[in-house]
Amino acid sequence: MTFKSKLPAVGTTIFSQMSQLATEQQAINLSQGFPDFPASPKLVSALAQYSAQGLNQYAPMPGIAPLREQIAALIQRCYRRSVCAQQEVTVTSGATEALFVAISAIVSPGDEVIIFDPAYDSYAPAIALNGGKAVHIALTAPDYRVNWLQVADAVTARTKLIIVNSPHNPSGMVFSQQDWLALQQLVLAHNLFCISDEVYEHMVFDGAAQLSANGFSELAARSFIVSSFGKTFHVTGWKLGYCVAPPALTVEFRKIHQYVTFASFTPAQYAIADMLAQQRQQVSGLAAFYQQKRDSFAMLLANSRFNLLPCQGTYFQLADYSAISELDDVSFCRWLATEHKVAAIPLSVFYQTPPQSRIIRFCFAKQHDTLQAAAEALCQI
Repeated sequence: MTFKSKLPAVGTTIFSQMSQLATEQQAINLSQGFPDFPASPKLVSALAQYSAQGLNQYAPMPGIAPLREQIAALIQRCYRRSVCAQQEVTVTSGATEALFVAISAIVSPGDEVIIFDPAYDSYAPAIALNGGKAVHIALTAPDYRVNWLQVADAVTARTKLIIVNSPHNPSGMVFSQQDWLALQQLVLAHNLFCISDEVYEHMVFDGAAQLSANGFSELAARSFIVSSFGKTFHVTGWKLGYCVAPPALTVEFRKIHQYVTFASFTPAQYAIADMLAQQRQQVSGLAAFYQQKRDSFAMLLANSRFNLLPCQGTYFQLADYSAISELDDVSFCRWLATEHKVAAIPLSVFYQTPPQSRIIRFCFAKQHDTLQAAAEALCQI
C-alpha cells in the first residue's frame, strides 16, 4: 500500500522520545513539560464527586455553562475585559486542540502564517495540513526578543495570520507592553488575524505585569486567544483548555471543534469551574509558586558548568552547555540522559533552521527533591 504523506517530515515528537529515553534509562525527567507533584486535593475530590454524581456523558459542545462563565470572570479579573461566555468562550480538549482548530478555521491553501522560532511544535504541522505556508522568524539568545521591523518586512500579500506565544515556550521570554502594541499595530495595518498562545499566562515572574491579547481591544477583536487548565492546575493529563475569540471567529472555530473532539471531559469541566469560583488563590498564586522553583533550581545549579539564560515566565529554564561539550544539542541530550541520568530537550528541534548554539531546555515544574537530585547530577559534569 502506497500513499503520499501529508506530513512527510514529521515523526514522533522529541518530547515523547526524550520521555521514553528517560524511562528506559531511569533518568530524572526534566524534559517534557509536566509537573511531578500532585494536583490540589480539592480539585481531585471535586472530579470524583461529579463523576460519582453521574456527570459522565457528553458535555455541551462549547463547554458547560458554569465553566465558560468562570472563564469570562477570570478574564475580567486578570485583564479587565468583558467577554460573552455564550458567544466568545469555547472549552477544548487541551490547548493543542484549540490551536489546531483556530489554525484550521482561518488558514486556506496558499495563505502564509508568521511564526517565531523557537516555536511550539504543533504550529507548523497544523498550518501545513490546511495548505498554508509557515514563515519562520528566528529569535536569538540570550533574550529572544521580537524585532517588529523584521516582522513587518516578512508580511506579504499572502500573509493571513500571525501566531504569538507569551510567556514563551521554550525561552521563558515575556512580551512587554510595547510588544503587544507593536503586534496590534501590525495586525491592524495589514488586516491580519492573530492566534495568541497564552497557556503559561499566569506564570510571569519578578513583579512584571501579566499581559495578554485580552488587554488590547483592537487586537482581541481579530484574535483567537488560547489557554490551558492543564498548566494552571497541574493536570496536563486532563487535556482541558479553552479558546476566546469574537463571535464571528467563534462561530467558525466551533464548526471545526465539533468534528474534532465535539466535547471535552465532562466531570473535569465541573471540577475546574468549582476551583475557579472557590479557590482563586490557586491561579493568583501561580507566579510566586513557580518563581520560587525557578530561583531554587538556579541556585542548585550555581556551581555547575551550565550557563542559565534569562527566564521571565513559564516553567522552563534554558541552559547553555558550551563549557561542557561540543556535541550538538540532540546528541548532548541523549548523552546526558544515558550517562548522567537527567533528561532535557534540545532547543534545535524548535527551529526550522537551528542556530549554531548549544542550548537545552529543562522543566522546573518538579518537586524540590526531584530538582535537587537532578542538580546534583548536573553539577558533577
